Amino acid sequence: MAIRIHPTAEVSPKALIGDGTSVWHHAQIREEAQVGKNCIIGKGVYIDAGVRIGDKVKIQNYVSIYRGVTIEEGAFIGPHVCFTNDLYPRAVNPDGSLKGAEDWTLVETCIGRGASIGANATIRCGVTIGEWAIIGAGSVVTHDVPPYGLVYGNPARLHGFVCPCGRRLEEKGRSGESVALCCPHCGREILISLDDWRAIV
Repeated sequence: MAIRIHPTAEVSPKALIGDGTSVWHHAQIREEAQVGKNCIIGKGVYIDAGVRIGDKVKIQNYVSIYRGVTIEEGAFIGPHVCFTNDLYPRAVNPDGSLKGAEDWTLVETCIGRGASIGANATIRCGVTIGEWAIIGAGSVVTHDVPPYGLVYGNPARLHGFVCPCGRRLEEKGRSGESVALCCPHCGREILISLDDWRAIV
């Protein structure tokens, strides 16, 4: 399948773009970035140097993805989501000199397979968002999110667990250190740790 790049998009010749991917108006993809197959890169998206994006990822308009972020297969990134990569951001050093690449430490972030991040969420660097998790719109994520976790708020807190189909899971039973959850919509069963279940607020 052909790669589709809008004439207004700016894609570095050193970036790798997978077959079937569409890059829309005014998007920018920097050098050494890797974008998988059959992705959708929306209008005004910024993908920094070295970012890794898996296959079948949908990135909505005006998302900013900075160096150090990895997004796994099938993830959904809503409009205006912002990722960060520096825990101590400053424009200048204490002596007033302009900060350069050697004056900061890159902090990596990983978004798991199938996870969804709602519009206008901010993801603090250094976190891992587990597979199939959902981040509510406008949330500020400052801690790791377990697989299938449903988090929202500022700061984002765990409020439950969701099925890969997106619906909220219900408790079915417990066995040892695990909790069995069931989707009332599709019937899928998911097993999570008791510790993660107890973390629900």
